[in-house]
Amino acid sequence: MITLTPAAEERIREQGAGEAGEPVHLRVAARLDEHGSIEYGLGFDEPRAGDAQVPGAGVVVLVAAASQELLQDVILDYLEVEPGQFRFVFARGSEP
Repeated sequence: MITLTPAAEERIREQGAGEAGEPVHLRVAARLDEHGSIEYGLGFDEPRAGDAQVPGAGVVVLVAAASQELLQDVILDYLEVEPGQFRFVFARGSEP
């Protein structure tokens, strides 16, 4: 299932700050587009029936059944992609 780097967890906690001591719930989704490429999406949400829940350091990743296979061996990171420009980046575990 998907894993988050410490940098991604920290940024998600900052953006989704809620009640003190309560974990932030982040839904991550994936689907194949018409060309067979994987499109990823993420946003804050509440758990739903059938979700896989991946606990982390103050963040619980929620994944619906339809996205679980596509999110196997995926890493979510938060990187500086250009000087001063940071983004969330999805990578397969086998990619550098």
